[in-house]
Amino acid sequence: MEVISLMKYARMSPIKVRQVARQVQGLPAEKALDLLKFIPRKSARLIAKTLKSAVANAENNFNLPTDELVVKRAIVEDGVVFKRFQPAARGSAHPIRKHTCHIRIVLSNN
Repeated sequence: MEVISLMKYARMSPIKVRQVARQVQGLPAEKALDLLKFIPRKSARLIAKTLKSAVANAENNFNLPTDELVVKRAIVEDGVVFKRFQPAARGSAHPIRKHTCHIRIVLSNN
């Protein structure tokens, strides 16, 4: 059985989140949470929050034991891009693109 948790519109670039998401794929859920505690990046906190939600979904909605859960997939997709402008010299403006991402964690009970 697979359990999915999704965090949408996370205010971080998907490239930065994917670097951490690759490290937790294939790990047991408890080991993945322990690993994420010691990664000093904002993306690790976002992934840990989504992973805790997936574990809670498995435990409460599907009555699965938490010690058997494995991170099958950690998918990070592009979200919307907020377009802003920074004032620049001589009355001009430079565009700023603020990226978002969608984090999807899929747990399996193998």
